[in-house]
Amino acid sequence: MKKSSENFPGNNDQKPLTTPATLIFGVAFVWFSTHFGGGFASGAQLYTYFIRYGIWSLIMPVVAMAYNAFFFYYCFRYARKHEVYDYRSYNDSFYGRFAPIFSNLFEFLYIVVMCIAPAVAFATGGATLNAVTGIPYYLCTLIIGVFIFIVAIFGTDLVRRVSTVLSIVIIAGLLAVCIPNIVVNADGIRASIKAMTAAGGSASFGRALYSAFLYGTFQLCNVAVFVQHGKSFAKPEDAKKSAILGWIINSVLMLLVVLGILTVYTDPKMASQSVPALFMVQKGVGTAFFTPIISILIILGAVTTAVNMVAAMVKRIGTAIETPEEKAKTDAGKPIVKTMIISLLCCVADFGIAQFGLITLISKAYSFIAYLAIPVILIPYIIHMIVTRFDTK
Repeated sequence: MKKSSENFPGNNDQKPLTTPATLIFGVAFVWFSTHFGGGFASGAQLYTYFIRYGIWSLIMPVVAMAYNAFFFYYCFRYARKHEVYDYRSYNDSFYGRFAPIFSNLFEFLYIVVMCIAPAVAFATGGATLNAVTGIPYYLCTLIIGVFIFIVAIFGTDLVRRVSTVLSIVIIAGLLAVCIPNIVVNADGIRASIKAMTAAGGSASFGRALYSAFLYGTFQLCNVAVFVQHGKSFAKPEDAKKSAILGWIINSVLMLLVVLGILTVYTDPKMASQSVPALFMVQKGVGTAFFTPIISILIILGAVTTAVNMVAAMVKRIGTAIETPEEKAKTDAGKPIVKTMIISLLCCVADFGIAQFGLITLISKAYSFIAYLAIPVILIPYIIHMIVTRFDTK
């Protein structure tokens, strides 16, 4: 009997299964926890890519996440349909006869991402932990690195479980921090919107849209992280549920942080703040209580991003060098020596890069990655969708 791509292997005589809700949520939370890094939690990314463009900051986060949801759905769906769950196998299948060129270009792109995104996470987490505890910065980044190393070596399933738990904690924390400030300082939000409108919202629409495009395009590099989770779906089309849920979660939380920052947007000191969310808390209600909470959120956001990135790289390298017996152990969530060594090397490299400084990494590297992703991911995906009729031909 011909193997059906709509069922798990071995289930070809059965009707298509339905993916459990826990896995649908779990994969959506993997997206959120990967997206929600230190830059998100601190408000720095949202201020740079959205809020600085005025009134459109209330719309563009939703647009950027819809853009991402569409491409991530295609990624999840393709990975499950063709049963390719590490990004090299996925790319070799996806790019087809052009794989010798584009798979290797993607490897280069992802190496750049792996050097920058987790390094930013290390730097953000370390700097925040240093500010909260007074522990030396190098030791703080080491503590962050040890935690990331431990989680990453236990494989995809643990990453998904950790992502779900941390995402729930992060969402609860953001709600606790932002909502009181938004409610109490609603006049500040109205004043900010009035000032943004007076500054000429329509004139900045093009720039706002382009900035949202760059933000979403940089995020497309996360397909390397997500393909391994395609295996979670009972059938390819179930990926749509996680994509829609992820779009909602990410959009709502982005808008929540945007509104929180708008409470202090008109403050003359706002433009000089490197951590806008912390400034919001310091100028808002319950400063003594909420300051440590937002600090913890920034650290958790940094850790979840780095864990997902490192775990994806470990799986990619492990697939290439593990024996069948070793692969069986890692698939069961049992770390082996090779997995530990790969994780350690990734963490050491990211730790070293983090020492260049958080501001330098954020201000220069993210847009550079977006420009690299346009010819390597964006354009090939669009062509693939058209030529294969959304992977049905």
